[in-house]
Amino acid sequence: MSVRTQSPRAHVTAAVFLGAAVFILPGCSRNEDDPSGQIGPNPTLPALTQYLIPPMHVADVVGWKGGEKPIVAPGLQVTAFATGLKHPRSVYVLPNGDVLAVESIAPPAASIKRPKDLIMGWIESMATSAGSNEGSNRITLLRDADGDGVAETRSIFLDHLRSPFGVALVGNDLYVAQTDEITRYPYKSEETGISEPGTKLTDLPGGPIDHHWTKSLLASEDGSLLYVGIGSNSNITENGIQAEAGRASIWEVDRASGRHRIFADGLRNPNGLSWEPQTHALWAVVNERDELGPNLVPDYMTSVKEGGFYGWPYSYFGGNVDPRVMPQRPDLVAKAIVPDYALSSHVAPLGMAFYTGSNLPETYRGGAFVGEHGSWNRQKFNGYKVIFVPFADGKPKGLPQDVVTGFLNANNQARGRPVGLAVDKAGALLVADDVGNTIWRITAANR
Repeated sequence: MSVRTQSPRAHVTAAVFLGAAVFILPGCSRNEDDPSGQIGPNPTLPALTQYLIPPMHVADVVGWKGGEKPIVAPGLQVTAFATGLKHPRSVYVLPNGDVLAVESIAPPAASIKRPKDLIMGWIESMATSAGSNEGSNRITLLRDADGDGVAETRSIFLDHLRSPFGVALVGNDLYVAQTDEITRYPYKSEETGISEPGTKLTDLPGGPIDHHWTKSLLASEDGSLLYVGIGSNSNITENGIQAEAGRASIWEVDRASGRHRIFADGLRNPNGLSWEPQTHALWAVVNERDELGPNLVPDYMTSVKEGGFYGWPYSYFGGNVDPRVMPQRPDLVAKAIVPDYALSSHVAPLGMAFYTGSNLPETYRGGAFVGEHGSWNRQKFNGYKVIFVPFADGKPKGLPQDVVTGFLNANNQARGRPVGLAVDKAGALLVADDVGNTIWRITAANR
């Protein structure tokens, strides 16, 4: 196994990976096969591996240097819509064409008691952009008044938020999913900031642990309901099942009263909530569990059925039982729904956008773009790109295509990491890059 020789931090990362490998249970292999067989409706699921301390390996962050930018598929071009942001995690397009960049960092961590948690928290912190976090946890309004594809003006739209992520506008009500509540604000299209205090619509599961803190948000097509993705409070219930109350699920929230119910559960970390344009079904991308090996468990995208259970924590991809969870629940495993489409293991999908615009080539119409934040717990990196999954008759059809790459350089250092996606009023794809602190804009090459 080769060791990278870039920065001292890279040395430490490799050392942790090597040290972790010593603790693999006897008889387990560290081989990492080509993960391409884990993509599609019927992924290959190898035998699981259990670890005392799992391998951890993140890309050393270097950022974009001297005019560097991502690589896009043939027929496309990419420009920086806005730079110099503070951890942009999601992006939302308003009806007047203004773009909201949700800049967010994780909430304060709870007291860490286990050595493994200490190591994992430290390693994961390396995957964020360098520099101060001051100025994050806000929403910035970006305006491209002259239509040249670059935001020439920006203003602080909302500030002093608590790890915001999801945004939804219904009429003149703007909803923001902070890590611990959905807050409603009055919106006026001509204004570039909101000074009025928000009103809490409903509490969301938050601290003190708050393991998966991002809360994706989507309004129903008639505007009467909100759907919010709430990730688990652990990898696999190691913080106790009581810490998972209301989590690993998608909530349905009544917009008038704030009353909520669990729409579907067993979803470890659902994000990118979107309406599929042909069937109008709810879809999500989901981050699956870690520490079962480099090729388990595939993250996925799936339609979300009302009342559906998708396996977490007791099983994955239907009836594949996770032996770490005690007590077992064979009754729940028996009804676990198999996800529609695997995306490969540990790619960390955090954003999704169906494309119905006319700017990009015809081949992208009706399918879904997915932002893959990238792996941190396998030696060979996976993800770190934006892919496109073609759809037909409301379902994925065929293999995904790489659309935006180059987030890793030739030395496997991270220039950026894609997160949330959106389609702007002109039909361009917007990509939030929370490590490169940039919103990228992808258009057809001849536009």
